[in-house]
Parts: sequence; C-alpha cells; structure tokens
Amino acid sequence: MWRNLALFVIKNRRLLVGLLAVITVFMAWEARKVQMTYDFAQVVSPDDPDMVYFQQFKQTFGEDGNVLVLGMQDSSVYQLGNFNELRTLTDTLSKVEGVNGILGVTRLPRLVKDTASQTFRAEPIFRNFPRTQLELDSLMRVVNSQEFYKGQLISPSTGATLLALTMDPKYLNSSRREAVMQEILGHAERFQQKTGIRMHYAGLPYVRATMTTKVASEMKLFVALTIVMMAVTLLMFFRTWSAVVFPLLIVLIVVTWCIGSMVLLGYKINLLTGLIPSIIIVIGIPNCTYLLSRYHYDYRKSGNQVLAMARVVRKIGLVTLMNNTTTAIGFVVFCFTNIAILFQFGLVATVNIFVAFAVSFILMPIIFTILPPPTPKQLEHLEAKPLTKLLEFFDYLVLERRRTVYLTALALMVLASFGVMKVKSVSYMVDDLPKDSSVNSDLKFFEQHFNGVMPLEMVVDTGRPKGLLKLKNLERIDRLENFLRTQPVLTTPVSVVTFLKASTQAFYNGSPEFYRLPDNSEKNYVFSYLAHSQSTEGTEGQLTSKLLRSFTDSTMQRARISLKIADVGSHNLDTLVNNRIKPEINRIFKGTDMKVKLTGTTIIFTKGNEYLIGTLKESLVIAFVLVGLVVLILFRSVRAVAFTLLPNFFTLLLTGGIMGYFGIPLKPSTALIFSIALGIDGDNSIHLLAKFRQEMAANGRRVKAAISTTLSEAGTSMIYTSIVLFLGFSVFAFSEFGGTKALGLLMSASLLITNFSNLILLPCLLVTFEHGKDENVINQSGIKHYDDNYHEEDDDLELNLNRMQRQPKLNG
Repeated sequence: MWRNLALFVIKNRRLLVGLLAVITVFMAWEARKVQMTYDFAQVVSPDDPDMVYFQQFKQTFGEDGNVLVLGMQDSSVYQLGNFNELRTLTDTLSKVEGVNGILGVTRLPRLVKDTASQTFRAEPIFRNFPRTQLELDSLMRVVNSQEFYKGQLISPSTGATLLALTMDPKYLNSSRREAVMQEILGHAERFQQKTGIRMHYAGLPYVRATMTTKVASEMKLFVALTIVMMAVTLLMFFRTWSAVVFPLLIVLIVVTWCIGSMVLLGYKINLLTGLIPSIIIVIGIPNCTYLLSRYHYDYRKSGNQVLAMARVVRKIGLVTLMNNTTTAIGFVVFCFTNIAILFQFGLVATVNIFVAFAVSFILMPIIFTILPPPTPKQLEHLEAKPLTKLLEFFDYLVLERRRTVYLTALALMVLASFGVMKVKSVSYMVDDLPKDSSVNSDLKFFEQHFNGVMPLEMVVDTGRPKGLLKLKNLERIDRLENFLRTQPVLTTPVSVVTFLKASTQAFYNGSPEFYRLPDNSEKNYVFSYLAHSQSTEGTEGQLTSKLLRSFTDSTMQRARISLKIADVGSHNLDTLVNNRIKPEINRIFKGTDMKVKLTGTTIIFTKGNEYLIGTLKESLVIAFVLVGLVVLILFRSVRAVAFTLLPNFFTLLLTGGIMGYFGIPLKPSTALIFSIALGIDGDNSIHLLAKFRQEMAANGRRVKAAISTTLSEAGTSMIYTSIVLFLGFSVFAFSEFGGTKALGLLMSASLLITNFSNLILLPCLLVTFEHGKDENVINQSGIKHYDDNYHEEDDDLELNLNRMQRQPKLNG
C-alpha cells in the first residue's frame, strides 16, 4: 500500500499540488470569518442540573452577567465641574449602541408617594441639574438618604461610586463586542483626562472583552514565536534553508486549514482553541523532520532522490501514521466529554493532526524530489557527535546499570506520588491573568469598595403562587438578606424585599428610618400603592413593573436575590456556600415549604471544576485504552502494550508530581496536559518499539544488540523530535494567562521526562523482559541497520520509478 502511495504521489505531483492549493485558498477565505469568544459557562455540560436551572433562571429573570461597571473613588467628583463631566459621560454612554441601560449618581431615580393617585412615582433626583455647589451638596444629601442604593452605587464607607451599564447580550456574543467596548472605554478615558479622576473597570463583559482581545493577540504572538523557534531549530539540525522554508510552509498551510475548519464547524476561538494553531505547528514539524532525516539517511545510501524518498514513504508511512494517531488520541479523548470548550478543542486538534500528516506526506516527497539533492555538508547532522555521545551513555545505562535505573525510577515515582496528592482544583474567575494586570488591579478596587462584582444569584421559591404577598415569607427572606450582609465578600443584596423597603421609605416621604418591610398595618397601603403604580401608564408604571419582573416571576411565587461576590476562588466559594450560607438557609426556612437555590455565572463557573476532575480521570482512562489498542493493532502483542504504557504512566505521574509541588491547580488548560502528554509520549514508545522489532529480526533476536542499534538510530530522531516539541511548547511560557503558561511549562517538563522514560526506562524493560538469544559478548561490527538488508520490494520500486522517470510528463 505505502509503496503504491509513494508512486502515486510522485507520479501525480502536479495534480496534488493544485488540489492542495485550491483547498488552501478556500480555507483561507473561510478563516477570515473566525470570531473570538470567552465564555465561562462552556466548562459545564448543558445537561448538568445546575446548568439547566441556570438557563431557566435566565429565561425567568434575565441575564446576570451582562453588567459592565465603571468605578471611581475621588472626592473631587462631587465638585460641580467634575460632576457636570460625570453627567455628560453618563448621558453619552447611555447612547452607545449595545448599551441597554445605565445607572449612575447623576441619573438616580427615587420613589415618591403621590397621594392624589395613590401611586409611587419614579422621580429623578437631579430633575433640574444643580447650578451651584450648594445645590449639588443639597441634592447629594438626598442621594445619600436613599438606602436602596447604599452599597450598590455608592460605598457608604469610602464614598466610591460607580456607573452600571447593562449591555445587550446580542452585542456581547458577537464580533461587535470589541467595537462597543472600545467606544465605552474611549469615552471613559476622555472623562479621566478632563477631570484627572482615575477610572476602574470590571464586570463580566469587561473581563470577557479583555480576555478575548488577549487571546487574539497571544494566538498571533504564539504562531510568530513558534515559527521563529522552529526555523532556528530546523536550520540548526539540517543546515540548509530549504529544510527550514518548506516544512514551515507546510505547517502554515495546515494552520490555515485549522482556522478555516473552526469556521466551518461553527466554532469560535477561545482560550483553548486559540492554542491549536501553535500546537499544530509544533506537532506538524516533527512529521517533516522525521521524513527529512530519513530521506537524508536513504539518499546517502542510494544516491537517488526519488528512490530514497519513495523508500522513506514505504518504510515509515505506517509507523508515522500510527504515531500521529497516538498523538491525536491525546486530543480525541476530549470529544467524549460534554464540556463544550474541551470538545471543540479536541475535535479541531484531532482533525488537523491528521491533516498535518496527510499534507506533509504529500508535499515533502514532491518538494524534495524537485529540489537539488542534499550536499555532504547537509548530511553531516546524521553523524552529530554530541548526540552520539549522549546515546552511547544511554546505551551504557541500559546494558550495564539497569538496577540503578529501576531504583531511580522507583524513587522518583514515590516522590511524585506525594506531589500528586497536593494537586487541587482551585480556580478564580480571572486567575489566568497575572496578578499585576489592569483587570486584577481594577477587580481589587471593586472588592475593596463594593465587596466584589462577580454575579451570584439566589432564588427563593415560596411553594405556592402569590406566596410573596405573605408578610411572613418576606420576613424570612429579609432575615436571609440580613445574614448575607454580614459576609465580607458579598455585596448588599437586591430583591423584591429591598424594593418593598424602598417603597415603605417612599410611603413615609423618603425618611431613611422607614427603610424596612411594612408591618401588618402598613402592608395593605404599600401594596395598594404598588398595584396602582403598575397599572399606571407611563414611565412610573413601566419602572415599577420592570423592577418587579426582574425580581419576581409572573406568579409571585419565586423571588430573586441578586448579589455580587469577590473573586474568592472556587475553594473559598464552596466553603462559603456549604459551611455558612446553606446552614443559615436551613435554619431560617426550617419547617416551611420555602426552598432556596443558588445559581448564577459564578456558581456555574465553579461547577466546571468538578467536571474537570471527572473528565480528567475519564479522559486518561480512555487515552490509555486507545493507545494500548493502537499498539496492539500495530505489534499484535500484549507485552508491547505493557512496554508502551508503563513508561508513559511514569511520565504522567512525574508531571502530576510537578504540578503538586509547584502549586499548579487543575483547570481547563492544565487538565489537557496529561492526555496530550500521553499521546505524544506514546509516539516515542511506538517509534522505539517499531525499530526494536526490526532490529530483533535483523540481529537474530539478540536483544542487547537490537537495543544498542535501536538507541543509536531511532534515538536520534526521537531526540530531534523531543527538542522540537520542547522548544515549541516552551513558547507558551511567554503567555500572560496562567493556565497557558502552566501548559507550556508542564508539557516541556513532560517532554524532558519522556526522554528518560522512553530512551532509558523502556529499553531497560525490553532487555529485562524480552526473550531473545543474547550472548555475553556482542560483536558490534555485525550490527547493521535493518534497512540495509536486501528487499525484493526495493527492486520493484526502483523498476517502477525508472519507468516513471522515462515518461515525458514527469521530466517536465
């Protein structure tokens, strides 16, 4: 099959190049449409009960994560000139396309009792804007008397204030998001320049926009750095520009297909899929280097370019396909999950790994049979002395110091086991960004002055329609809210209860001491005013109805309690919810039919960590099974499966130990490492076992002789591949995202470990457990490469190639 494939590629090279060119142009055209996204909820299965409830919550009460906040803490903002600038900024932002509404000091409404119509009217506090500082101070006293807004828009302890912009979800989830955010930030920057008052930004829309922008810029940076790194590596190995330019051209073609395939699949680039182009370059280059080094090796023997390349395709085609299959297994396992972000990452990476294999096995033979043959200087890398000395040392350890190798491996595994027990699944909403980033520093501002900005929601179900009209039920909700106010990481809650308190205050002409729930004697009056207000046409009625719709369902059975929380991390959030909030809920609502459910984007994001741990275990088990199956199909030996999986388990255990000792938590980016590492390490194991099997046949089943030859020849390409992969993945260490940086560092560490496991530990296992006919003294001069032996297939191949070369169309 592979001989016929080699002949087909060389014979039809013009047709194949044209076909690849057409597909590449089409993919490049599609790639223009790619969009960016950053969605916290993608790590949770859509079938998860909490996720289903969250979707129902949004249908009933609306979005919880579409508020962008701009904050400032400067007393000069309450000076007349600066306050006028703040009014201008607020009015300007309200007109930005994509902003549904805005709430700020200059536009605060207050409820006012209208005795004549027995309604509450929403009246702007700044109906007539102040002309003097005295008027402003007087109106600010009115603002500060509105208990409903304390802790929401104005910090009672520091005087900090904020603008809350409600964003249109259609804009947040489209390519127009960046333009809207830039316009908003531009207006805020101009306000800052005019007044000298520093602005701070937070809220999920801002975090998502910032993250998305950084993902886009980092994807371009990684592709550029990876290309440079691979170019330097290829030039160092092969010492010719043709060996640099054309492999890079091939992987860039594959990158174009990769981005185009995302568009065709309907996916957007996120924090994980944004890594795929660089990963494809890193994984695709070894295909090219392996082909090229084997081509140089065969050309040195045959002196015929076409024959050498055809032999290479025939001899290593199947093994290379299996190697790529093993690499793809590290990604395809994520397609078995219900986690959208992992599924998309796994599918796109898997498809394009095989694309990289196919394109390289088509274009490399075509290009390098057209180019001039390699010069003797370009073939010098086949005899690299430093590499030879290193492999000789490995050979010495395998043949003479196996006991030392086993003891060292055992000690490292014990040490790594303790490290693995330290690994925790702890994540923060923005922990992928460096601590000194503007996003984190602004987040600290809002946590200091307002206790946080991350959304946290509760739904109180009274158990029956109109249950919220019963004062006892409202009082229990009020007790819960009073408890929530005591938690330093939570903001003041907003609910139908706080709205009723504001209504009671309005009923008593705005007196702050009446900011409370109405008692039995007041209840009917306050509810009557509210009912009349909803039925009133105009702004007042619309405002009252909108507020009630935001915090109650249509049957008045369920109430929403909306809070904001500091980014305390998943572990602290679990402690807060399970050890403090839920016990208090049980105490307050004990003996009633009322139930309280926590939900919101923050809860869903934290829920994702539970999925990641389960997914990691399942993915690893599936990956081990699939790698073992590939080895079993290729070698038809159960022992070969054990020889492959044991060294790779060693590598993964040490990688996990490193995570534990360095405090690297599990999250979407770091959870990928184990399966990917298993796939890549499995490549090396298959490569070495395939070569060992050939050498066993060539050396009369003398194990030690076969191992020595395997290490000296297969070891070269394995180390080349490891160096390429190590340098390629190390590029991710330059990321601003903590998870991406950890991915790069841990993958690089894993690739260093795999050189020990596959070039020392695996050969030791083969020498110890593989049956053969070893002698005490091995005649090294009798060891020859398996490919040096005579093959009838080579004669047939040469005859076919000679016939093809005599055809005019090939000469053309």
